[in-house]
Amino acid sequence: MPPTFTIAPARLDEMAILLDWAADEGWNPGLSDGPCFHGADPQGFLIGRLDGRPVSGVSMVQYGDGLGFLGFYLCRPEMRGRGFGYAAWTAATARFGSRTIGLDGVVAQQENYRRAGFALSHRNVRWQGAVPAGLAPSGRTEEADAVPFAALAAFDARHFGTARPAFLAGWLAAEGHVARILVADGAPVGLGVLRPCRSGCKVGPLFAPDSAGAEALLADLALAAPEGPIVLDVPEPNGAAAALAERWGLEPVFETARMYRGPAPDLPLASVFGVTTFELG
Repeated sequence: MPPTFTIAPARLDEMAILLDWAADEGWNPGLSDGPCFHGADPQGFLIGRLDGRPVSGVSMVQYGDGLGFLGFYLCRPEMRGRGFGYAAWTAATARFGSRTIGLDGVVAQQENYRRAGFALSHRNVRWQGAVPAGLAPSGRTEEADAVPFAALAAFDARHFGTARPAFLAGWLAAEGHVARILVADGAPVGLGVLRPCRSGCKVGPLFAPDSAGAEALLADLALAAPEGPIVLDVPEPNGAAAALAERWGLEPVFETARMYRGPAPDLPLASVFGVTTFELG
């Protein structure tokens, strides 16, 4: 009999397959990424199987009616060049319908994305290094529950480009995550989340009104960081964010291209000091 190739949504317990593949590619997933990502869109993660064996994957997380984000575009190395990855891609993009689709494309795939109708918005640069010694509490930040969740979700939506309350609720409450906010006149003006990973941790999102606010959030999060490197994914147009990373002794190690197919959201990049995640935007 000829081999059978199928594509179906991943169950929560199958998210480990995609995350292990991502780790194999050096993406260093977060320890709680499985439930956080799956909770954002339970139908949003596809696995392609050849005679029941997982061989490819992709995510196509929907945020409301206007925006989707594509990630986890993966195929097992020994199965590449046979169309299994592209078949998963085709199924994912069809699910988005007329939504704008965003992605963070690795360098090797950017030309393929351009041919598929994606246009460059900006680059994101990954900065990584050791947590500086001698950090002291900033005295400026508060726990995330210091303001109503609805206010925090609205603040997050302005910086992400659309509302994502299901994702945000899970991200703030995930095991091991630490969230801090800046508050002015009772309203959130800054948000940072520390996410323990298989090696060290990542900080994302890091939204702040200015460099001083971003550094206060980053310092208070870093004081809770596990051993290992700290990672911050910085939009290249935000020069103040890159300067903050340099000041902390972090080094650029990787970059992606933030690309969109369809009208790109108007993001306040001057206030985005750290991208939430390359996988879900």
